[in-house]
Amino acid sequence: MNMQRILIAEDHTILRQGLRALLDATDHFKVVGDVSTGKEAIRAVSELNPTLVIIDLSMPGMNGTEAIREIRLRHPEIRIIALTVHKAEEYVRTALKAGADGYVLKDDSHADLVSAVRNVSNGRTYLSPGICTGVVSGYVGTTARPSSSASWEILTHREREVMKLIAEGYKNKQIANYLSLSTKTIEKHRANLMKKLNLHNAAGITAYAIENGLRAG
Repeated sequence: MNMQRILIAEDHTILRQGLRALLDATDHFKVVGDVSTGKEAIRAVSELNPTLVIIDLSMPGMNGTEAIREIRLRHPEIRIIALTVHKAEEYVRTALKAGADGYVLKDDSHADLVSAVRNVSNGRTYLSPGICTGVVSGYVGTTARPSSSASWEILTHREREVMKLIAEGYKNKQIANYLSLSTKTIEKHRANLMKKLNLHNAAGITAYAIENGLRAG
């Protein structure tokens, strides 16, 4: 695993310092900075060039969700993990749609946080064990909203296949091998479905897939 350069954005000093100590003590993790507001996080991303940002959703001034959206807009390559006390589905959906690649609860264990960083760094979406079951059970088997159904209908059969595999954590090359297609073809299907559904990253695709019952866990 390559060295992960991590930026922490958390307004509680003790928690921020604790996170820094825990992550710096983990192999292949290096905390390059820590800040206490959303605006500072946006500025620090440009100055410190982290590969991953861990950001609290509830901070004074610009909240974490707004900062995630702005960071994603300016630096689409950076991986982002939302850190929060909120377990409600609407918070999870909002964070993912803003551009977060992972969602970790503050009462999760150190092992959970390390797992989140490693999964997200490897291009996968991570949802805290504390909310994953509730979120999935809240979506799977339910009737999709009319707008979601309408959007879903505009996808081709192949685009739906690609979406499901993306939501399950597979990368373009793996999907190409699985479907016996070229990587460029998968990239085209991925770009098309994201444009049709107004999605911006793999986390958004995963959130949509969960909402429409396309992913079991």
